[in-house]
Amino acid sequence: MSHKRTIAVITTSRADYSHLYWPVREMAVHPDVDLKLIVMGSHLSPEFGFSAKEIQKDGVPIAAYVETLLSSDTDIGMAKSIGIGVLSLADLLGRMRPDILLLIADRYEILAPASVALTLRIPIAHIEGGEISEGAIDDAVRNALTKMSHIHFTSTEKARLRIISMGEEPWRVHRAGAPSLDHLKRSQLHTRIELERQLKLDFSKPSIIVAYHPVTLAQDTTYECSALFAALGGRAEQLLFCYPNADAGSRSLIEQTRRFLEGGVNGRIFVNLSPVVYWSLLANVDLMVGNSSSGITETASLALPTVNVGLRQYGRERARNVLDATADKQSIQEKMEKARSADFKSSLEGMTNPYGDGHAAERIVEILTSVPLDADLLRKRAIQV
Repeated sequence: MSHKRTIAVITTSRADYSHLYWPVREMAVHPDVDLKLIVMGSHLSPEFGFSAKEIQKDGVPIAAYVETLLSSDTDIGMAKSIGIGVLSLADLLGRMRPDILLLIADRYEILAPASVALTLRIPIAHIEGGEISEGAIDDAVRNALTKMSHIHFTSTEKARLRIISMGEEPWRVHRAGAPSLDHLKRSQLHTRIELERQLKLDFSKPSIIVAYHPVTLAQDTTYECSALFAALGGRAEQLLFCYPNADAGSRSLIEQTRRFLEGGVNGRIFVNLSPVVYWSLLANVDLMVGNSSSGITETASLALPTVNVGLRQYGRERARNVLDATADKQSIQEKMEKARSADFKSSLEGMTNPYGDGHAAERIVEILTSVPLDADLLRKRAIQV
């Protein structure tokens, strides 16, 4: 009788759960995996929609809930949340002792489980390393997680090569693709009529989805948003705002968004959208505007014109559906007009997404269930130069 591998997975927000959804679903039914899903961070915050309830609705068994998020809007609060995470997870992971801990992306709070796993000698597998986003602390977090991890799943070939150039042994680094793209292959998206009924929207009107987050590398993390609101003001399209990440400045950004919408703009703000609803929105709107990584990694699979605003995603690989605008009203408006033009839309026909093909989950789970769990997994050997 084969020994089941205990694989613990950390999810801290609605955004990373959208990416982890299919790898988690596959591991939940895999005969050789004892899945331990750990839910923490903004998932447990009523202010951010208590998105843990979406996981509960999916029927995925949750091994533990870990409270870590302070009710704060400052960088000090962010730093303290890391500390709370370390203290809480030290006890939990110390009891659980999984064979592998799976982490994803670049959120600051992921430093907590990575630090705990490192000291407890728990091998770490990391998804979406090797990318670049120079305008946020995410970039440094992502690189730190890469060096703390033992198995790597990258979204692009360039990211795979970048991780190897950081001194990681090639056998540890696998290009899987971005697992969020698996929704287009495996999830049943809502039809336009179903989406209109569920969200009380009218897609006979042109619609723009706005996904904008604080710029965490800046002293004033919301300094760019005045230009964004100025560029969006007075537009005829239906504006659909997504809640920002739980970063320093997020509450200020939420309040500014609400005031903007109260000024007679045709729009809505959504606190929490399930992965399937969010992807269904992307498939039915005319344009995305903001600084979310979703505008870089996901919209290309739908050939959705996207205007990326400001500093946050600087340096990240882009497909040709993305137009970059500086945090300036005129620049944003010019790029929006270009993105909405018939010529630009026709130029996107036949495009491919460099971030993957929608089969990431199966690749990730295959490696996680087959990689040897021996001393060589923990012992990372530097490539000689």
